[in-house]
Amino acid sequence: QLQLVESGGGLVQPGGSLRLSCAASGVRLSSYAIGWFRQAPGKEREGVSCINNSGRTTLYADAVKGRFTISRDNAKNTVYLQMNSLNPEDTAVYYCAATDGYSGDYWPLSAYEYAYWGQGTQVTVSS
Repeated sequence: QLQLVESGGGLVQPGGSLRLSCAASGVRLSSYAIGWFRQAPGKEREGVSCINNSGRTTLYADAVKGRFTISRDNAKNTVYLQMNSLNPEDTAVYYCAATDGYSGDYWPLSAYEYAYWGQGTQVTVSS
């Protein structure tokens, strides 16, 4: 059974950076595409970025394009989200999620495409 654990969240000042990690256990993460999502208080969960099994294909939400970078190290069974130029609007709980194959029925950053979810890590951007 695939289990995902996020880490790396915390408090950062505007303009700062954080790197989130999503570590998998139970199975080889190379069999899964991974997405990062976030949910701010009072808002719906939104897709941030995703990466395919090999790491060759990535996708970003417009709100984070040019500031966030998703990557993966399948040998370490881990996916990363490097977040730069953070601003208060990035404050949210960040989740990683996995799918063993996109259905094609939804956009790859839709939560409906992902069957496995981590517990989330809090990111707070504040001065």
